[in-house]
Order: sequence, then C-alpha cells, then structure tokens
Amino acid sequence: MIRVVSPGLLTTIQDEGRYGFQAYGVPVAGAMDKYAYRVANMLAGNNPGAAVIEMTVAGAHLFFEADMFVAVCGADMHGKLNERPLTNWSCCKVSAGSELIFGYADSGCRTYLAIHGGIDVPVVLGSRSTYTRAEIGGVAGRALKSGDILQYGNDGCERPQEIALEAQFIPTYTSDILLRVILGPQAEYFTDSGIQTFFSNKYTVSLEADRMGYRLDGPPITHKKQADIISDALCCGAIQVPGHGSPIIMMTDTATTGGYAKIGTVIGPDIPALAQSRPGQQVNFQQCTSEICDSVLQEQCKVLQKVESFITNTFKAKTKNFIIKIDKKVYNVKVEEV
Repeated sequence: MIRVVSPGLLTTIQDEGRYGFQAYGVPVAGAMDKYAYRVANMLAGNNPGAAVIEMTVAGAHLFFEADMFVAVCGADMHGKLNERPLTNWSCCKVSAGSELIFGYADSGCRTYLAIHGGIDVPVVLGSRSTYTRAEIGGVAGRALKSGDILQYGNDGCERPQEIALEAQFIPTYTSDILLRVILGPQAEYFTDSGIQTFFSNKYTVSLEADRMGYRLDGPPITHKKQADIISDALCCGAIQVPGHGSPIIMMTDTATTGGYAKIGTVIGPDIPALAQSRPGQQVNFQQCTSEICDSVLQEQCKVLQKVESFITNTFKAKTKNFIIKIDKKVYNVKVEEV
C-alpha cells in the first residue's frame, strides 16, 4: 500500500484515457504527457495502459507500506527517497517504511510516478483516468488528498529492475516551444492576414492553462465575419479562436464539442511538449501536412521501441545464465546482478 502524506498541487491517477465515449459527452482524459507516461510504465515493467500518478508543478509526499519498484519520468521534481536524491527517468526499488518526497519542478510541469503493477482503482467506462469535472475515475473522481491509501494492481508484465534511462531518450523542456499544426477544419473562417499572424508570431501561455485547455496571449487572430459556429466535435490539440482572437488549445480534458471556429490542430506527437509548458512560456506555430504528421508519429513510435529495447537489453546484460546439475538433472538458472 501507498499512503498519501501530502498530495502536492494537483495529483491525480491517469492512464491512456477513456476512449469511445465522446459521442456521449464524456472526455478522454488520461495522461497529459503520453511520452513520459509510457516510458514510466516501461521502466516499471507494466502493461502499456497501467494507471500511474500524475503530479503537476509541485509533487506529492508518499509513504510506502510494502516493498515495490517505482519509476519516475517527466519534469524533474527533485524527488528524494528517504532523504536521498532520486534520479529522474529511472526505476528503483522502494522498501517498506520508505518515504518518497517530491518538490517543485524547475523545468517542465508534469511528473509521472509508475508503480510496478499499476495503481488499482475502479475502472470507469474502460479507464482508470481521473476526470475531476465529472467526478469519475481515479480516487472518487478527484485529485488525491492527504490520507488517501493507494493499492498496487495486477498490470505488471515484466520483472522490473533498477535502471536509469539513457540521455538520448530524455526530452529537454525548453521555454520556447515549437508546435506543428495542420490547418483547419474551419480555416476559411479566418482572414489571410489572421492566418499569417498565427504562424508568424510568438504566443505566451497564459495563467488560464490546465488539463482542459491552454489559452495563449499574443497578437489577435482576425476572423472574416464571426467566431461562432454550430458546435461540432473537439479533440486534444484542436485550436479554437473565440471572438477576442486569442487561441485556445484543447488538451486531454477538453469538452467533446465546441462552438468556436478552429484554425488548426496541433499534431499528436507535439502535445507532450505543450503539456510540459507553464504560464509565461513562449509558443511558436509551424504549418505542416498530414503526411508530415504521420512521419513524425512513426519516428516517435520508433523512439519508444528503442526505449523498450534498451530496457530489455539492460536487463539481459545484468542477468547471467548458469548450468547446474543436481542428481543427474540439468537446470538452467538465471541470476540477476545486484
């Protein structure tokens, strides 16, 4: 068991998301930074969809009542395990009676803590993800609070080990973010100068930035006539532009429909960088095609495959095979270095 001593600023249980229910008005939710989430589960030896702990800006203080392996990825919140610094983007063993304390992120915004076996909370509409606005998923549909008790689940698929990820697989969170955008679906609602303004200027992440959406401050984007449309579908990455001309990028907790014209959509592989941004950081937009998006997505998949291979090969390198004979029977024994 894991006891929450202090939850930090905003700490929730998240997984891949709640897909298949948007037609009924239920948002997807799920981990904001899918890359850090997936790598954390790989390091912890979990199935791809295992539930993890997502911490925002300031991390939690946790007490472990049993031995277990944990992996931490994403923004570096300078975690300390029993007062000893915890390496970010790594997996380590935690003994019963240990305390894990996270501080503030000095770069990036969200940190993911994966427990071997995943977090065991009720499955709601196919997902364990917390969607606080509807109070579903996670722990009673809310952010964690002091005194909560978390149980580990049965989503472990590989025996984990203490391992640190190589630097080549670790993203750098910068203050200047480039987001690639596919134009549309309502690009015709904007003037040519408005579209040029959008792609040629820097925008700043405002204080109105959360799991539902990021509003950006900058030069106003002009419409040809009006900003309103008949409400239609929204997705993570969709960029709405209301009448005031400031773009709003929808995130994982976005509503399923919206009534403002959308100038474009941020491609999926770039969402993790935005999810790690904070108010005051700069955002640049670059137009791209669906073909470029496909290519970038394939490259991201290759990186995740390389991460998986690195973890697997490191485990094999630490494991030695021994052939022993007992009472004329031959046994192949694997021994892991400690």
